[in-house]
Amino acid sequence: MIYMDNAATTAVRKEVAEAMLPYLLGDYGNPSGVYRLSEKAKNVVEESRDIIADIINADRNEIFFTSGGTEGDNWAVKAESLKRKQGHIIVSSIEHHAVTESALWLKNYGIDVTFAPVDEQGIVKLEQLEKMIRNDTFLVSVMLANNEIGTIQPIENVCEIAHEYGAKVHSDAVAAFGHIDVDVKKLGVDFLNVSGHKICGPKGVGFLYVRGGKPERFMHGGGQENGLRAGTENVAGIAGLATAARIAYETLSDRARQEKKISDYMIKRILREIPYSRINGSRESRVTGNMNFSFQYVNGGMLVVMLNKQGICASAGSACTSNSGKPSHVLLALGLDEKIAEGSLRLTINHTITHREADYVVECIKKDVARLRELA
Repeated sequence: MIYMDNAATTAVRKEVAEAMLPYLLGDYGNPSGVYRLSEKAKNVVEESRDIIADIINADRNEIFFTSGGTEGDNWAVKAESLKRKQGHIIVSSIEHHAVTESALWLKNYGIDVTFAPVDEQGIVKLEQLEKMIRNDTFLVSVMLANNEIGTIQPIENVCEIAHEYGAKVHSDAVAAFGHIDVDVKKLGVDFLNVSGHKICGPKGVGFLYVRGGKPERFMHGGGQENGLRAGTENVAGIAGLATAARIAYETLSDRARQEKKISDYMIKRILREIPYSRINGSRESRVTGNMNFSFQYVNGGMLVVMLNKQGICASAGSACTSNSGKPSHVLLALGLDEKIAEGSLRLTINHTITHREADYVVECIKKDVARLRELA
């Protein structure tokens, strides 16, 4: 099997599993208890908070553990909006559905929503974004890197514009963390969220950074996370998340170099050897290892099925919408025709992919695209 769907999920590292195991077996205490077993659990939660805060250049009180990227998006967008009960938010047109659906839901509660356009590479149009800001705009949500096409956004510029008008900025960093350096102070963001299972960590855990450490309460119940996010902490998951984040940070340069080498090679071959093909997103400002192609006269879903039969794991877009049957909203936002968008293939590799595996995948794609065009 050749796995090229790392934007959907990643394999848990051995070191991560080993870091989690003690809290699944012997040290299974509830962090809210007062006895030694609970103290061990509480200590690893707080140590993990310190590790993550150091990595992203935040204060420890600004890190809140969540169940993953979707909760982080919902918390940042909904909680900030509901406490105001009226006003205006801006969301980029290529956000993850956890952001766009949250924004649309808020319209039922008096929040006005505007979607900011992107250019043909998927980069937010800053001049138009600034023109959209109103006196009552209080939040702008633009993801750091797109999960489908890999485009990295100029978040520093987004923050400068938004802050000039008194608006806060949320950035979904699920597809960026572990691929580029994430420093919340340099970026200037007010909210930023990450998911464990996208960085070789466990599923069901993530974190939300909140500038100043005082978000609106979103989950009600107990007093966990300083009384702001109720629910018994996922101790083993948090230990795994911190370990995965640390390893991702320490190995970033070497991994990115290898991923870029292989992805550049595959992009060059596919565009040269397959007629009527294109790469979606920015060629320069993209996370390493993310490749999104469109093949004219081809159905992306059928192509994925054919590749699967040859031992290749890939996708036609976001895993969260793979069963929708609709063209990607991200590709449509780039200005692609629906038929072209339907012929998309996303390959997201990690540093372990070899040239031999890359060549095999390219040859399979060439053969399958030709076959599908014959049948079209």
